Amino acid sequence: MTLFVQFIIDGILLGGLYVLMAIGFSLSYGVTRIINFAHGEFIMLGAYAAFWMFHLWGFDPLAAMPLAIALVVVVGVLTFELSIARVLKAPQINQILLTFGVGLVLENLAVILWSGDERSTTPAYASSAFNLGSVYVPYNRLFGGIVAIVLVGGLMAWLKWSARGRAVRAVAQNSDAAALMGIDVKAAYALSFAISCALGAATGVVMSFIVTVTPFMGFPMLVKAVAIVILGGMGSVGGMTLGAFILALAESACSYFVPEGAGWSEGVAFMLIFTILLVRPSGLFGYASH
Repeated sequence: MTLFVQFIIDGILLGGLYVLMAIGFSLSYGVTRIINFAHGEFIMLGAYAAFWMFHLWGFDPLAAMPLAIALVVVVGVLTFELSIARVLKAPQINQILLTFGVGLVLENLAVILWSGDERSTTPAYASSAFNLGSVYVPYNRLFGGIVAIVLVGGLMAWLKWSARGRAVRAVAQNSDAAALMGIDVKAAYALSFAISCALGAATGVVMSFIVTVTPFMGFPMLVKAVAIVILGGMGSVGGMTLGAFILALAESACSYFVPEGAGWSEGVAFMLIFTILLVRPSGLFGYASH
């Protein structure tokens, strides 16, 4: 029973972080209709920003998060203006190849600048926990879950109640109608992409004290985000949230209950993608196209 409760706690805490990771990926697509295959690399850049600020200047990763987000957003906005803005109306295959290429460029730049060595951000809470009855709660995942709740809640509130947020939602629903109503569609595209990069950077900051930081960490993060969005259904925030927790619990179950499962847990996302595309291509809460 104790092992089961421990697995549930680990899965729930990890699921909160996965929601943050996937909602940034989903937001960019929901507004611009471009699948950003470089999203994992923006997570990687956030992780490196936290790592270097911690090791060079002693900044706690959580305290350094606003600056890390700002740095990654600058990179994201430049990427959007110099490349992605030019293919907004291009065929989707061109968009996919472009964002995939952007991801490769960012990954290889990270290798050139920082080498491919594995690194770790090690604040005091990275390897400590507190007891909750007969189970323990790791501080790193707890803090990651809290960050996810705050940022996702803030994003939802901004989209619902702010004028800019409502403009972004209008563009996501119908960009032509939004333009006729006087909304600057390109600005909404750029803003949504910048917010997507910010959420990716925040995910990377938290990941920096949970997993090792390498230039190659982006692709596994991207696969998880894609699995979550496909599982929940594109455009469904509730479905995506459920998908994030399903993936997190499935990975935790694999680690806890499958022999040598720690190595297999990384393949859970691929298995979920394969299964959901076979059984229900529109996702749990998505709508089938006609």
